Amino acid sequence: MLIAPSILAADFLHLEKDVETINRYADIIHLDIMDGTFVPNISFGFPVVEAVAKVARKPMDVHLMIVHPEKYVERFAKAGAALISFHYEAAQEESGAVLDLIHSCGCKAGIVINPDCPVEKIFPYLDKADYVLLMSVFAGFGGQKFIPETLDRIKAVRKELKRIGRPEVDIEVDGGVSPSNAGELAKAGVTLLVAGSAVFKAGNPAEVIDLMKNAK
Repeated sequence: MLIAPSILAADFLHLEKDVETINRYADIIHLDIMDGTFVPNISFGFPVVEAVAKVARKPMDVHLMIVHPEKYVERFAKAGAALISFHYEAAQEESGAVLDLIHSCGCKAGIVINPDCPVEKIFPYLDKADYVLLMSVFAGFGGQKFIPETLDRIKAVRKELKRIGRPEVDIEVDGGVSPSNAGELAKAGVTLLVAGSAVFKAGNPAEVIDLMKNAK
């Protein structure tokens, strides 16, 4: 299991320290970009991503919770992103073109859906996606509780990926993830866990990361 701590829950006064924790113990640095329009919250933009890139030794996974993601893909790629994902709800029928754009910028491309979006909506784009991000809370705020129905959604996406001959595609889950549900998520077919509060609010982040990484 790969672990991608979300710096949305990090200590922004000591961000370099928390990025170093990810460098040492985790696999991927997750960055949530919120615009206050697609989601009812604002997080951070290019200056923070560029600053993290200067000290990052692990790949940066940029999750775009924004309208018109196609307008910003190239700039986030130049800022240092290795993986870029966007919401199907923001792109709709243009999702295939956005996936192509991300690839053209040299990044891995992911497609994301909120808990109320049927998983079947993204099936037409699974042939182009390098990973799928299923939100297990509603995008926009950290610290929410995990939605249990996400497990069935994971299984449905994993089944479809196997059907189309793409079992290697990662399924990422974001929202309410912790050591207590990491094992269930792994069994359902998840290969990449995003965790914010569970890691950075813990007394021993390294121990929490290890527990999730080895969950069965």
